[in-house]
Amino acid sequence: MITTLLIIFIVGYLLIASEHVLGVNKATFALIMCALLWAVYSLCSHDPNISTEMVEALGDTCEIVVFLIGAMTIVELIDRYGGFKILIDKIQASNKRNLMWILAFVAFFLSAVLDNMTTTIIMVMMLRRMLSDQKERWTFACIIVLAANAGGACLLSATSLPSCYG
Repeated sequence: MITTLLIIFIVGYLLIASEHVLGVNKATFALIMCALLWAVYSLCSHDPNISTEMVEALGDTCEIVVFLIGAMTIVELIDRYGGFKILIDKIQASNKRNLMWILAFVAFFLSAVLDNMTTTIIMVMMLRRMLSDQKERWTFACIIVLAANAGGACLLSATSLPSCYG
């Protein structure tokens, strides 16, 4: 059974890696690989708790999907009502270095209000409208991800400190 699972995983991984050559989206291969792995595991293992394990795995996946739907809804609402344009018009940077610092600062504090993923999505959407060079966007996106995660971690540590007032 382990050998079969490894073979399915390796073949699936190779298909995902060859997405551009085959012209098929990697999500298709990932879903097929996942279904095959679960099917082989459930048929070949004689685990009495397999249904519980599958429900837990499906529940974890559904949590992620619902979370991303909520995050993308926020981004779409901001985009629909011109929020990105308003924010971009307010950002005044004399050069790219200042722009990077401004975006990192905004991402850091925005992640305290929103979660890290939503903040990153919002900031990258703004970035796509501000910079045309893809290499620069990648660099700025990396900084945004770091700033959003640092802001979320900072907020988490600040709220988990014991209260000084009793």
